[in-house]
Amino acid sequence: MTSASSGTALSRTLKLGTRRSPLALAQAEETRTRLCAAHGWSETSVELVPVTASGDRIQDRPLAEIGGKALWTKELDAWLLSGEIDFAVHSAKDVETIRPEGIAFAAMLPRADVRDVLVGAASIQALPQGARIGTSAPRRAAQLLHARPDCSVVPFRGNVATRLAKLAAGEADATLLAAAGLERLGQSGTGHPLAADVWLPAPAQGAIAIECRTGDAETRALLAAIDHAPTRAAVMAERALLAALGGNCHSPIAVLTRAEDADLVLRAALFSPDGAERIEGTLRFAADDAAGPARLAADLLARAVPAIRVHFAGP
Repeated sequence: MTSASSGTALSRTLKLGTRRSPLALAQAEETRTRLCAAHGWSETSVELVPVTASGDRIQDRPLAEIGGKALWTKELDAWLLSGEIDFAVHSAKDVETIRPEGIAFAAMLPRADVRDVLVGAASIQALPQGARIGTSAPRRAAQLLHARPDCSVVPFRGNVATRLAKLAAGEADATLLAAAGLERLGQSGTGHPLAADVWLPAPAQGAIAIECRTGDAETRALLAAIDHAPTRAAVMAERALLAALGGNCHSPIAVLTRAEDADLVLRAALFSPDGAERIEGTLRFAADDAAGPARLAADLLARAVPAIRVHFAGP
């Protein structure tokens, strides 16, 4: 983390944009707490400005059918670019790969648990024959069907409470949630975490991204105090891999990053949506080697069968 600028004077209240969901608000609170602690401010120095995102309003269809990840960001992007807010907080995995030119990642908070949690059974192997799994994530669906082709997938959208209520109502036999989200909501005892080296996470899962206007040097400098360099390196490598693959909301991709000395080890798997096909690759490269993720992407795409390759645009 960059050194804190304790006691930094602030001439105005900073406005932090966030979605209204309980998890988004918890992430915004964490961001405010860290920023105020870094600079020795009262928490009243940062005002939370909530917005109801399109992705929260429209919950009866899969995200990929109604506009993709932009449904989580477009309202906050508009507020940021118009100056209504000074910075915005997002789950990094929900931020689309190509961002507006006037918006920059100013900080990444320390990454939390990257694992998925299975709710409804002790393990993937323990799911009953023919179990129905509630998820709308292509990665989770494909990974589940690859491991358990006897199971079926039921579309599940909504926040954590909504999905747990659907499960309790019997709409599915089990569901998958992010461990980091449960932890931030104080529900870390829910379900059974899946080993990340067996059940690979989503790109950028567990990380909180903070964005501001590219040209706002003052806010960027203030946010630098809470930027966690190891998290930034890993998340940007995973986002670069996504970009090089040409992946989108329909593309089932899972990735796990490890830091080893000054290097990153990126392990990724691509699937066909039905889980029947899977290709995996691993690459170690220097953390500052911006071309490393693209080399892994090229290797994966070169070996991918058509049923996988068709879901990635490539270079």
